[in-house]
Amino acid sequence: MHENQPETFLAEETFHRSQSTLADSDRSCVLSFVFPCLNEEATLGDCIRQVKTALAGALIDHEIVVADNGSTDRSIEIARENGCRIINVPRRGYGAALQGGINAALGRYVAFADSDNTYLYQHTPALFEAARRHQAGMAIASRMIGDIEPGAMPFLHRHLGTPVLTALINLLFCGQLTDCNSGFRCIEKAEYTKWGVQSDGMEFASELLIRALKAKSTIVEIPSGLRRDLPGRKAHLKTWQDGMRHLLFILSEKPALFEWLGILLFVPSTLLAAFAGFSGPLTLGRFNIFDLHSQAILLLGAVVATQFYVFGCSLFLSSPDKPTPLTRRIIDLNEGTLFFTLLGVLATTVLIVSGLVVTWATAGFGGLHHAHRLLTAVHFLSVAAMGSIGLLSIHTLKKRRSAGKPPATHTSPTPV
Repeated sequence: MHENQPETFLAEETFHRSQSTLADSDRSCVLSFVFPCLNEEATLGDCIRQVKTALAGALIDHEIVVADNGSTDRSIEIARENGCRIINVPRRGYGAALQGGINAALGRYVAFADSDNTYLYQHTPALFEAARRHQAGMAIASRMIGDIEPGAMPFLHRHLGTPVLTALINLLFCGQLTDCNSGFRCIEKAEYTKWGVQSDGMEFASELLIRALKAKSTIVEIPSGLRRDLPGRKAHLKTWQDGMRHLLFILSEKPALFEWLGILLFVPSTLLAAFAGFSGPLTLGRFNIFDLHSQAILLLGAVVATQFYVFGCSLFLSSPDKPTPLTRRIIDLNEGTLFFTLLGVLATTVLIVSGLVVTWATAGFGGLHHAHRLLTAVHFLSVAAMGSIGLLSIHTLKKRRSAGKPPATHTSPTPV
């Protein structure tokens, strides 16, 4: 299952049949149903028939679109035999196929689901009506509050992957979802075009939700379910790889999370490290604080905090989200200020390290018994060095992006 692109005709007979189909469909309809397809000959026909039966019974004006992602089996022939409009999507990927099918859809609303016969396609009218009744940008057929057949969903997907990713999206983007990974949804096409969804792979499902939530679009859910897959069928989903792609995308859409994690961890760890360097170890009742172990932990905290903050700054380079004024100034440093900032940090670091080496040399390179002060110095040197490297990486990325790259060439979806 994957993306859309310009359609190619395999033979003269195919051309005329496709032209006839397009002529019949050359009008707006209420609902388009899109099936992303990659070698689904074993199940595609059943899926199409279930959707047609459900929508015909509900008297919903519709079309069915198969977004083929390079099938080498009989999938295209099956789609054609069942009267579907076929869109050839050369760019590979689940998200690419759906983007192609949705972009080519004629309906005001577009429903879609995998063509593996695992979803309850008879719920299509209810899904569509929920979207229309609530004037929602998206309606989702939730498996998690529906009827999941035994063995239909792997244990890790049901009890770890989907709940954790759903909770993360709800937490970071103020959602109220139960199933972020459901592939059975209905969207209003006009709303969808505002979201700017771009993912080619399985993370398309997460991006669609996050873009809708960020745009304050209404999202509703209906109870649905999931059926067992055909025995022996090879799933397109790769559990750990695709799960990680979802996670990375979710985190990339919240740069402020890493910005504030960095700030909130850096400020106390560095202030306490400075105090420990001046005060030395202290005893409070039964507790010894600001000894070597405390300083080592504070150093670790500052290093991790710097990494979080720099990562957040990097994410802001490609995000419409607004950073804090401090972060904005760091990202927008001009080249002259950047040069003298880095030069100043480098010079200060060289002077301090040189002084430490000279002091160490006068002691015959033996133990100096100044571990507390040394750890304090290492704390600030480490933060300065990592911060400087972070500044370099941020501004190098910014410069490369402002210079621009030639856009990737993608063929557009074509009806077949």
